[in-house]
Amino acid sequence: MSHQSVAAALSDTATMIDRSVRLARRNADTLFAAILLPLLMMALFVYVFGGAISTGTQYVNYVVPGILLLTTGYGAASTAMAVADDMSTGMIDRLRSLPIRSVAVLTGHVAASVARNATATAIVVLAALAMGFRPNAGVGEWFAAIGLLLLYVVALSWLAAGLGVIARSVESASTLSFFMLFLPYLSSAFVPPDTMPAWLRPVSTHQPITPVIETVRGFLTGTPVGNNGIRALVWCCGLLLFSVVLATSLYRKRTRR
Repeated sequence: MSHQSVAAALSDTATMIDRSVRLARRNADTLFAAILLPLLMMALFVYVFGGAISTGTQYVNYVVPGILLLTTGYGAASTAMAVADDMSTGMIDRLRSLPIRSVAVLTGHVAASVARNATATAIVVLAALAMGFRPNAGVGEWFAAIGLLLLYVVALSWLAAGLGVIARSVESASTLSFFMLFLPYLSSAFVPPDTMPAWLRPVSTHQPITPVIETVRGFLTGTPVGNNGIRALVWCCGLLLFSVVLATSLYRKRTRR
């Protein structure tokens, strides 16, 4: 690839990132929902259910890492709907008439998703501190936790972009992305897996979200990480590779019609 081609690809990507971020800023209700829903869930579990759940530690310290993963799920679902809106309202047809690289469109939506999730996550952490969350992480552990969360957000956002491409409407994109909101409930986000029924424990223990949660929990609160760190990296990197290939392939296939 020539230097001119690389420069053109970077310019296309920057243009679409700017467009998607500006749209995300204007769509305040989506950002508000992505922040409010995790806050309500955290308040519900900390103040209503927390007193009845035994985790061997203060429950707010246990549940916050799971809430952070839940927050990214809400943000990714918004990405799927934004891509589906572009696909169904004729925006993609207009872009096809311009010399814009196809991957730039999806990259713009993913970048907006990362920005939206970063804002929501920061607000959730501040609210958690107000509710009594007391992490004992050092600077290195905070950077490690943020880095892992960022990798997970990027991977999940690319997967959401792929779901948005195949969805035929914004409503169907919301339905397709439901599993990203539901899967954390079957993980170690809210209760330890060993408190679950025997048939459900393997699902909770071996699904991809649990090692990410356990690693973030270990970085922030000092619980043992064990091999969860390696498992979390493998899951996130594998999901990212799969999602990028899937989303770009589906986009090119659909826009060739």
